[in-house]
Amino acid sequence: MDTMPRVLTYQTLERLRVARPVDRIGYIADLCRDKVVLDIGCLDETALEKQDTQYWLHGRVASVAREVIGIDSSAKIPPEGLRSAANAMIVRGNGADPDLPDAQSARIEQIVAGEFIEHIETPIAFFRNIKRRFAGKQLVLTTPNGTAFANTLVGLFGCEAQHVDHTQIFTYKILNTLCLRAGFEDWEIIPYRFAASEMLLRNTGVRRLLVGLVQGFIRSVEYLFPLLSFGYVVRVRI
Repeated sequence: MDTMPRVLTYQTLERLRVARPVDRIGYIADLCRDKVVLDIGCLDETALEKQDTQYWLHGRVASVAREVIGIDSSAKIPPEGLRSAANAMIVRGNGADPDLPDAQSARIEQIVAGEFIEHIETPIAFFRNIKRRFAGKQLVLTTPNGTAFANTLVGLFGCEAQHVDHTQIFTYKILNTLCLRAGFEDWEIIPYRFAASEMLLRNTGVRRLLVGLVQGFIRSVEYLFPLLSFGYVVRVRI
């Protein structure tokens, strides 16, 4: 993994070496291939319209993983759990401190927390809980970027694109600080590019074409200026 996090100086005008943005869902799915995966916060109700498409993270992970154990606090999950694929089950529980049976926990190889930490009250506690419960495993999480160009663009029209449950937002350096304070020793932070998947699914014809053009414009800016990318992937060796 990248050793960059340990050499940041935190000077205001410090130049940051940031990779080109990746496709969020494809990148995570590749890390989960043929593994037993714990998928935290995987039943986001706002994402269910993407359930039968390539844009649903949990579905993409299940399509390549050996087994997926999902955990989410949604009241829509019945007591016996929700079968989301032949090899995937989502159970109701506290994703911020996932307490699995010892035998199940020992089998986990890859932990995924897609678009999760911006919804919880204490992200640093989540990092420390994961470190305590899953030492030696791999964690990959994603979260929106507080300096994203897409958010600036909609701001020009007097709008703000935030989920009703978001309690905070992060930047490259803040994510690095969380990793430091959690006591992680090896991690990397990679931008991911904007995807207007919900709008593409909801629209057809000319409107869909316009959405595609806007998406392409935003992605071109993100490619040139990665610190303006829509969000970040954080890979951690716990």
